[in-house]
Amino acid sequence: MSGLMHPLEKFVRPGMESRIWCSGCSDGIVLNEFLRAIDELGLDMNKIVVVSGIGCAGRASGYINVDAFHATHGRAIPVAVGIKVAKPELNVVVISGDGDLFSIGGNHFLHAARRNVGIKVICINNFNYGMTGGQAGPTTPMGAFLTTTPYGNIESPLNLVQLAAAVGATYVARWTAFHVRRIKESIKKALAKKGFAFIEVVGICPEQYGRRQKMPRPIDMMMWFKKNSVISRELDPSKAEFTPEKIVVGEFVDVERPEYTELMRGQINSIIERLEKEGKVSDVEI
Repeated sequence: MSGLMHPLEKFVRPGMESRIWCSGCSDGIVLNEFLRAIDELGLDMNKIVVVSGIGCAGRASGYINVDAFHATHGRAIPVAVGIKVAKPELNVVVISGDGDLFSIGGNHFLHAARRNVGIKVICINNFNYGMTGGQAGPTTPMGAFLTTTPYGNIESPLNLVQLAAAVGATYVARWTAFHVRRIKESIKKALAKKGFAFIEVVGICPEQYGRRQKMPRPIDMMMWFKKNSVISRELDPSKAEFTPEKIVVGEFVDVERPEYTELMRGQINSIIERLEKEGKVSDVEI
């Protein structure tokens, strides 16, 4: 039995076999599908960088055997943008949670998508700040009970796919932890895109979210996803409902537009060319 090895073990950082995620948490499902996507695409692990922020999902960067960076809270995207601008040939992926990406880091998301920087963002949306005790966050559904909303949440949650599409993401998809094969296929598409790609995975948080909504077992949340998910393609993202009774999932955006680092490099080259013609290129430091 000692000779047996999991087919994805080659992608796991040595010495990181012990998992910190709660039993039933879906972060492992997303990590598994990310590694399967890399495996099926045959990507060079030396050309992939994974960046994450603070939170349960942010631990993913520590498990994958690629160059990785665990950023401070809300700062995963600026770190990823910096890496992409410096090394545009790399496939830079952000894996983080809803609180990190859309509360503390919300402004970074807007402008990276607006600029169409060619990074890929996978958000595991578990509706709360799970690591810090189950506080309400920007995606907490109205009426949900959490430690900071003991009488029910009165705030409207962000619709992440609508937001991503509105600010210019070139690929936008939403799936739940139930749709494992579709998560993998979307990750493969995102990795192949030049521009800013965004995937929301509606996740399971049995300890901090599920048990306070009368879904104490991981299977309870999984059955909620299975029963209420509606797959829709080419739908206006503004109509991608997310309610307790209906979760619209699917691919909402798949377009092309000029990518930021290519535009930047093109501009630099045109400036150098002009200065060379003027005999001033020796004055420029690149």
